[in-house]
Amino acid sequence: MWVMMGRYGHLGLVKRPAKRDREIAIAALEKVRMLPFANRQISNLSGGQQQRIFLARALAQEADVYLMDEPFAGVDAATESSIIALLKELRDVGKTIFVVHHDLTTVEHYFDQLILLNMRLVAYGDTAEVFTPELLQKTYGGRLTILNQVAEQAEKLRGRRPGVNYDDDKLS
Repeated sequence: MWVMMGRYGHLGLVKRPAKRDREIAIAALEKVRMLPFANRQISNLSGGQQQRIFLARALAQEADVYLMDEPFAGVDAATESSIIALLKELRDVGKTIFVVHHDLTTVEHYFDQLILLNMRLVAYGDTAEVFTPELLQKTYGGRLTILNQVAEQAEKLRGRRPGVNYDDDKLS
C-alpha cells in the first residue's frame, strides 16, 4: 500500500509496520475517499486519484508541517473542494501547511497567508494585505496582465479601489 510509505519515518530502518501504522494508513485513505483503491497499482490510477493517494501518504506521516506542491493539479472540482476542506481541518488542529499554488482565482478563498516569490521574497503576510495588483506586478512583471485584472476584481470585492495605497489605514 503506497500510503504506508508515509509511516516509514516512524518505523526506522528495520521495524515492520504495526497494526497501529496500518490503522493510520487506512484512516488517511478514508479521509481522501480512496480506501477502495488501496491495493491498486499507482500507475493504474487517474491523475486525480494519484494526487489523493499522495495526500493520504502525507497525512499518514502525522506531521506538524506539510509541504505540498500543487495538490490540486489534475483533480476535478469536487476533489479540489474536499482537499481544501481537509487542509483547513489540518490547519484548525494546529498543523502548518505550505502549498505551492498558481491558480490566482482561488487564492483568496483558500489561503490565510501568502508568500509571493520571484527569485526572491516579494511579499509575505495575510492574503488580504498581500494579494494586491502592485505586489502581483512585482511578482509576475508586465507579462501577465490577467493577474492584475484578477487582483483588481479582488480589491473591488473587498470595497477597495485598485491602485490606492492603504498602508495609512493600518493601526500602529
